[in-house]
Amino acid sequence: MTWLRRIIALIRKELQILLADPQSRKLVVIPVLLQVVLFPLAATLEVKNNTLAVLDEDGGAAAVELTQRFARAGAFTEIIHLEGDAQVAGVIDSQKAIAVVRFAPDFSRKAALGEPAPMQLLLDGRRSNSSQIAASYIQDITTAYFNERSLATGHPPASELVVRHRYNPNLEYRWFILPSLVAIILTVSALILTALSVAREREHGTFEQLLVSPLTPEMIMIGKASAVLLVGLFQASVIIAAAVLVYRVPLSGSLALIYASSVLYFLALVGTGLFISAICSTQQQAFLGSFAFIMPAILLSGYASPVENMPQWLQTATWFNPIRHFIVIVKSIFLKDVSVAFVLESAVPLLVIAAVTLGIAVLIFRKRFG
Repeated sequence: MTWLRRIIALIRKELQILLADPQSRKLVVIPVLLQVVLFPLAATLEVKNNTLAVLDEDGGAAAVELTQRFARAGAFTEIIHLEGDAQVAGVIDSQKAIAVVRFAPDFSRKAALGEPAPMQLLLDGRRSNSSQIAASYIQDITTAYFNERSLATGHPPASELVVRHRYNPNLEYRWFILPSLVAIILTVSALILTALSVAREREHGTFEQLLVSPLTPEMIMIGKASAVLLVGLFQASVIIAAAVLVYRVPLSGSLALIYASSVLYFLALVGTGLFISAICSTQQQAFLGSFAFIMPAILLSGYASPVENMPQWLQTATWFNPIRHFIVIVKSIFLKDVSVAFVLESAVPLLVIAAVTLGIAVLIFRKRFG
């Protein structure tokens, strides 16, 4: 078992480099803590603390009541009361309001008679996603108001659509963000640490010492990969603990399944990182090469927009993106309590990606340094 002792010695040496150097120690800890604190607060699609403009040409009870309900909604902290058509374009153009609600002169009269009482909603198309969410809030408030009026007059609506959301009943956006954040943060830290490992040694002139040691290229790769894996599992533990204990995201599934799939995910990232590191001569090149991979990979992972919305050829290409598969695994375990068989469906692509990237990295190492 001489080879095992040599690999363990290399792992110990890699951990000492990461933890002894103040800059490397900061790279391991600080980005994770900052992103855990900032991401759930900044990366959200919830509409809060916005301004709504109201043009009330009616002045009746129904219009006044609805305006008061809009003001009490958490999505709108300020209501701008407009006096005429001339102010509508200006309030939207200057982005003072995300939307304008306009009540026609006969709105309250038609509402009192039980007749259709249409109202106009003008949205800021430059903020399409936020304005659509704001529109849904306004629609929900309006629908609830008219349902209450129908019940009060003894004429309930003929039918009512009751919406319930499985896995996230209150649509807490942090429940969606934080499981995905496990994959995003680990991608950045693990890939950069791996890519910089070989390039750093080549800059410092210590990589030649490894080559003349009894270590084979495969042993060097295993040692460096194992050190990054241990650091990555520590970072994953910090993120999961913050999600569950600080942000109160329910962990419905098995924690062991998350850690097991994390190992496969790290192997896929390490293979990519070692490939980048092997073809780069300096740490700066390795750093830039890592980000050249990270940004497209995150965009094609389904984190920002569903993979199903992409063209078919691009959906096929995302099969080779490890982030896509790991996000599915972590979200499903956190929110759905999925079975081992379901996790294996996404874990198999991770295993294939890891085998291919690690295999290519070994070939490059043998060709350049063997």
